[in-house]
Amino acid sequence: MVTDMQKLLGASEEDEEEEMDADVKEEDDGNRGSHAASGSSNDEFMFHQSSMQDQVETPGGSRRSRPVEEKERTKLRERHRRAITARILGGLRRHGNYNLRVRADINDVIAALAREAGWVVLPDGTTFPSKSQGTKPPAVVGGSSASHQSSPPALRGGSLSGHRSPTELNTCRMKGVFAPTTPSPYDVQSSELVGSLNKADGLIGCPVDVINSKQILEIPPNLTEQDFSGTPYVPVYVMLPLGVINMKCELADRDGLLKHLRILKSIQVDGVKVDCWWGIAECHSPQEYNWNGYRQLFQIVRDLNLKIQVLMSFHECGGNVGDDVCIPLPHWVAEIGRINPDIYFTDREGRRNPECLSWGIDKERVLRGRTALEVYFDYMRSFRIELGEFVEDGVISMVEIGLGPCGELRYPSCPIKHGWRYPGVGEFQPSLSASLLPLQHNDHYVALVQCYDKYLLKSLRKAAESRGHPFWARGPENAGSYNSQPQGTGFFCDGGDYDGLYGRFFLKWYSQVLIDHADKVLSLAKLVFDTSCIAAKLPDVHWWYRTASHAAELTAGFYNPSNRDGYAEIASTLKKHGAALSFVSGEVQVLNRPDDFSGALGEPEAVAWQVLNAAWDTDTPIARENSLPCHDRVGFNKMLESVKFPNDPDRRHLSSFAYSRLVPALMEGHNLVEFDRFVKKLHGEAVMDHQHHHQQV
Repeated sequence: MVTDMQKLLGASEEDEEEEMDADVKEEDDGNRGSHAASGSSNDEFMFHQSSMQDQVETPGGSRRSRPVEEKERTKLRERHRRAITARILGGLRRHGNYNLRVRADINDVIAALAREAGWVVLPDGTTFPSKSQGTKPPAVVGGSSASHQSSPPALRGGSLSGHRSPTELNTCRMKGVFAPTTPSPYDVQSSELVGSLNKADGLIGCPVDVINSKQILEIPPNLTEQDFSGTPYVPVYVMLPLGVINMKCELADRDGLLKHLRILKSIQVDGVKVDCWWGIAECHSPQEYNWNGYRQLFQIVRDLNLKIQVLMSFHECGGNVGDDVCIPLPHWVAEIGRINPDIYFTDREGRRNPECLSWGIDKERVLRGRTALEVYFDYMRSFRIELGEFVEDGVISMVEIGLGPCGELRYPSCPIKHGWRYPGVGEFQPSLSASLLPLQHNDHYVALVQCYDKYLLKSLRKAAESRGHPFWARGPENAGSYNSQPQGTGFFCDGGDYDGLYGRFFLKWYSQVLIDHADKVLSLAKLVFDTSCIAAKLPDVHWWYRTASHAAELTAGFYNPSNRDGYAEIASTLKKHGAALSFVSGEVQVLNRPDDFSGALGEPEAVAWQVLNAAWDTDTPIARENSLPCHDRVGFNKMLESVKFPNDPDRRHLSSFAYSRLVPALMEGHNLVEFDRFVKKLHGEAVMDHQHHHQQV
């Protein structure tokens, strides 16, 4: 299996006669090169060899071909050598129980003997003692050892002479990702923002030598390995690069994608997950759809006998951690937004967020005669009609419905582009503020509360009036700003207004608008996709979970303080429409940044268990995906525990797992071996210990 992996990584087999001709040429060049001056360097000598083409110089300056008889004699010697090699390999297979391929060469023999002696040989040829014999050397790039030194400071942000920064390395190595070279016409700051995020998160797509010192952990000698053999089979999907389809709805790199998909198929990955961007398929005009690139992609996946999970992405890409491309909302929507910016969410400073449409226009005919719900329905119906063959033959195994920013069911309460930084509590969307204009009500003057998003304000005013308190038609005025902490606000602090009469009213309305949005969109999705499995994605908002208010969850739309279960109603809504819950896991982040979680009183595992229990109580299927890339044994083991639940007496498990994301770093030798091991464990297969994992070639 490892040699097959080598072939897919680029070590292609040549025809036997071509190999022999190459060997003949090499031997002939070596004989002529022996007469070269002894003072020349080895590099110059090898260059001299490669420049001679089976020809010799005559005294008159002309060239003549080497005699045919000499070529034939060299070929006979090569056949004789190959016959001896074949006998050696045959004996090793027959008497030594070595699992060598039919056309194995001397490299395979050496690797097998090294493993027999207890050494570890990686697919790229890197060889080192097992942990019982010594310490593993640093990772390699391109088959050569890299010195185990931390990157110079200049490599992290700038570029030294003769060296490339991680960002530059990302650009030249990420062949499977579309990266726009010009700024987006819809957001003049988008390219600058994406660039700054890539510098801040340089792990995405880096080569192994860059990632090694930051992310790849050495396997601890006392690492406890769970035995998952015999456990239920959990299908594994790999999320494709965000820009696998470019803005022209074409495959950005067909050959590179096909190569990577074949590698994934070789390690028994079940399928892939891909975003179907609204901003690409319906880019220029309403109800004019282009699915050409997605049709080509789905055909490739079907030909490889893989499955597809599709995400209906009604949001913008670019501006969040991990976004390496910029895909705005459709151009015609942006034109409407310039005239009527209330179609977007708006913060307390009046800044519009074009990441997704406001829930307030779900039933407002402001999109050239259509409501937002009708726009979503028409888009999904077009997908179902144009690509229905892939739904009907089972290639598309699940359709995930985008319900908010990043495709997740939540408010855009923590936008990085507006200055939010972890672990700020975020801001309520919409934000409301008191106007200086007085409004007379019942012979009293009260502040006129104005919401920047007039459509959601109308909903809030209606809810306040139905409660008999029209002055409640406002947002909290003491909830702080994006980067506030709970105890620094009057609303979220212990005993704060969040638990008062007005606070409970507002939070109930705020969360109900989110749930109603999910309810309406999922009902349309079920109507379109009928018997197909649909799903909704829920984020892991874990910071400030160990406070009474759970402030970050409240601003995101989850009414889940310590005295209330805010996820039960969401699970019931999904169950109503037969939708699965796709939960974004955050436990692996704790391994990389433990101080951040303790300081923010975060508890990813506690949030996860509360969400999972809410789904289990309603018999809602659960899928899961990781939020940050992971390539090491410790991180993979942590993810396994969040999928397989080894200590659960009911032996519950998830319906599928989506690994985020397919980047060049995942295809590197050691990382791919660890991922292969991870896939086998999710499939419930027995996996050998590390030092014996590569016993078979």
